[in-house]
Amino acid sequence: MSLLKRIERNQEPVTDDRVSKLQELRVKRTSPVAGSRDAFIDLKNRIQQKLIAELDPSIDIRQSAEVRATIQEMYETMLAEEQIVLSRNEKRVLFEQIVAEILGYGPLERYLNVDGVTEIMVNGPKQVYIEQNGKITRVNTTFENDEHVMRIIERIVAPLGRRIDEGSPMVDARLPDGSRVNAVIPPIAITGPTLTIRLFSKIPLTIENLIEFGSITREAVEFLRACIVARLNVVVSGGTGSGKTTLLNILSNFIPEDERIVTIENAAELQLRQEHVVTLESRPPNVEGRGAVTIRDLVINSLRMRPDRIVVGEVRGGEALDMLQAMNTGHDGSLTTAHANSPRDMLARLETMVLMAGMDLPHRAIREQMAAAIDVVVHTERLRDGSRKVVSISEIQGMEGDVITMSEIFRFEQTSIEDGKVIGRLRPTGLRPKFMSKIQEAGIMLPPSIFGIGTRGR
Repeated sequence: MSLLKRIERNQEPVTDDRVSKLQELRVKRTSPVAGSRDAFIDLKNRIQQKLIAELDPSIDIRQSAEVRATIQEMYETMLAEEQIVLSRNEKRVLFEQIVAEILGYGPLERYLNVDGVTEIMVNGPKQVYIEQNGKITRVNTTFENDEHVMRIIERIVAPLGRRIDEGSPMVDARLPDGSRVNAVIPPIAITGPTLTIRLFSKIPLTIENLIEFGSITREAVEFLRACIVARLNVVVSGGTGSGKTTLLNILSNFIPEDERIVTIENAAELQLRQEHVVTLESRPPNVEGRGAVTIRDLVINSLRMRPDRIVVGEVRGGEALDMLQAMNTGHDGSLTTAHANSPRDMLARLETMVLMAGMDLPHRAIREQMAAAIDVVVHTERLRDGSRKVVSISEIQGMEGDVITMSEIFRFEQTSIEDGKVIGRLRPTGLRPKFMSKIQEAGIMLPPSIFGIGTRGR
């Protein structure tokens, strides 16, 4: 039996020397991981700072496997030199946390590769939430303090040439895989630095995945594919987190390989698979308040780049006018997204955004531009069970008086709710769109059954 056990069971006399030995053994047995959290943090920071100081400054951290091996070798040496006693599991936990701080995104690193996690939300250093499979839950992960959160935010935004400080306390950015990042810091964020990461799948979703998930039907996919190939202008609308960007990315991949595509975004997220793609990204002003490049500037400039297609990640301001102009001046087949609660609401919001361009245009003139430019509106929603679905595909038919007329080609019909899951299907309404002649001119023949029409007609 060990000396520690014998003393604790009163099988050894408790002398001053024995008490000292007991305390020494208890310190050795109670490791930083099993002991107080502060002791563990101090140990981690001390080793981490020493590793950073001894790492070769010229080392290429993009070679993550080689850098990780180098850090592990130095880590083992430091533990041995300082005679720090840790179990195998404790050594692994400490090492992974240190590597995450040096090469990754600290406490958030563990959630970046977890299946089903689509959102990470940091509300100050002590509150971290994730969205997994459509449900939001708080996780047992915290940061040390506000400065710790700020270090992670800086690591995300610095490589993109973005800045975040008291003078510019909000920033949009992205991770290397295209995942969308938003950060807000004090004095705007009262509870501390706030970070929101919208994660993209490591393996880009395909249209087959959406069909498998029940987000869209195969008939609707064939219809949308025909619309894209036939160079119809498509707007994807929906609320926040409804899957607009994901759907836009998938629809963009229907564009033929021999066409020149220009993508325009606030933070580059689209992952087009075509070869001939030019990606443009807006830029905020610098410290002096100069050098800003807006989405509108990029849309105007893209017209001089000989694009076959223009894909705008999202219109949210005056660039809507320039987008409509592009659609009406030979850039057919353009795509974009817009926030809206319904297809009709999207038209109202688009009209408001055109007015934000500063042009004193009559409402009728704006609506005529919209009716002439937009062919298809695809509306997405995040349902109450957390699932994301295409709930409507509508055709813009034209004008009747001062009103833009629309007809719904596909509509989601909910049939029931089973075990909290919404049951339903995107069904054709039985209406054939008026632009079918454009699809046929592109050499595409869609069977009437796609629209719910019998072989003998409507």
